[in-house]
Amino acid sequence: MPCSTVVLHGLLMHIRQEVVLVSKRQIHLGAMIHGVGHGWGEWRHPDALADASVNFGFYKHQAQLAEAAKFDFAFIADSLHIHARSSPHYLNRFEPLTILSALAAVTTHIGLVATVTVSYTEPFQVARQFASLDLISGGRAGWNVVTSWLSGTADNFGKDQHPPHAVRYRIAREHVEVVQGLWDSWEDDAFTRNKQTGEFFDPAKLHTLGHQGEFFKVKGPLNIQRSPQGQPLIFQAGVSEDGRDFAAQNADAIFVNPESFSDARAYYQDLKQRAARHGRDPDQLFILPGIRPIVGRDEAEVERRYQQAVDLVSIEDALVALGRPFNDYDFSQHALDAPFPDLGSLGDNSHKGTADQLKQLARAEGLSLRELALRFSRPRRDFAGTPEQVADALQSWFDSGAADGFIINSLLPDGLQFFTELVVPLLQGRGLVRSEYTGSTLRDSFGLSVPTNSNTLRRKQPAVA
Repeated sequence: MPCSTVVLHGLLMHIRQEVVLVSKRQIHLGAMIHGVGHGWGEWRHPDALADASVNFGFYKHQAQLAEAAKFDFAFIADSLHIHARSSPHYLNRFEPLTILSALAAVTTHIGLVATVTVSYTEPFQVARQFASLDLISGGRAGWNVVTSWLSGTADNFGKDQHPPHAVRYRIAREHVEVVQGLWDSWEDDAFTRNKQTGEFFDPAKLHTLGHQGEFFKVKGPLNIQRSPQGQPLIFQAGVSEDGRDFAAQNADAIFVNPESFSDARAYYQDLKQRAARHGRDPDQLFILPGIRPIVGRDEAEVERRYQQAVDLVSIEDALVALGRPFNDYDFSQHALDAPFPDLGSLGDNSHKGTADQLKQLARAEGLSLRELALRFSRPRRDFAGTPEQVADALQSWFDSGAADGFIINSLLPDGLQFFTELVVPLLQGRGLVRSEYTGSTLRDSFGLSVPTNSNTLRRKQPAVA
């Protein structure tokens, strides 16, 4: 290595170390455990477990890999409607709260985040299930709030129709409000369990919710105490205007799948500004882009692994994947190499934010249906590289105000292992990722305080004369 290069490298390392010393911000990492994969072809990889989506050993291994790398959380996605063309993982997989309860017993620090819809659940049920997971895990639960965009879900719940997009977000606001109210049913020291006096709990510290709203009528109280973190964290993935406002007002962490760095940075700034307008501290809202890194020890291995991932995506599967944000629209009826079709308002009552983004991208770049489908489904190059290159890309997004952390979605069977063993140590060496857990709850991992029980605050307020 030339002398000038060595000097420059040493100077950059010194600057990086100085930045670490003055900055306490760190990159937050989550692992999406997606069984046989998010797409349609990952299960065909020679090294993939074809039954991974219902294989507890696989989930356990992935969660423990992430915990050994000191990730903030493991994340389980969900959907309540399938059809014959759904991806293999969606066709046959564990229910999120069930598998996370099992993982709570074989992990000690990593957060456990489950997707549960507000459109097809009752608040009391959701409050009880997450409170149970939170207590089982010692305060490590998080709820990814979704509204469900596939209209076929209504058929599984005896509903005549799927709620319109705007109505779903009104449901979401009320649902979350009720759930959080139920989580405060018991003050932290309500259970006295005094065997001498026979007092099991202090009646003054038990609170009935008595909610009556537009969509829900819930009396309460909830029949389980609060956990060490007070309440589970709220996760969300708002893309549309309604979704962004809801997330900025209610979420602790937000998932996003940006098309580019510039899109990620614009989204980041927008959500932080919206949070501030809602009277929140923007630094208490964490923006976490989902990425699909492909890591190789050298350039040749990177290219070989990248090509493996590309080869697992056929154009037929890409068309099906593209149809999902448009309520499982069948794109195979259109000419592949013609301009992307004019879909009008299709997607407005489905995954509206993503559908709008895809239409806009096709128009802006003049993409054909084939080009848009493959771009949507195949891995991008943003986070494909050697460990140093991937670490640099993550740090660049983080330092440039495009992300507070990342959700790692593995495309290859050993993707999470490559990332945790090769990239994470570099980030830890730069002081950008923790080397040890500093607390035991998910709130501890994010540096968030335990929320004071709303009923405790109310009870302590002086009476107005």
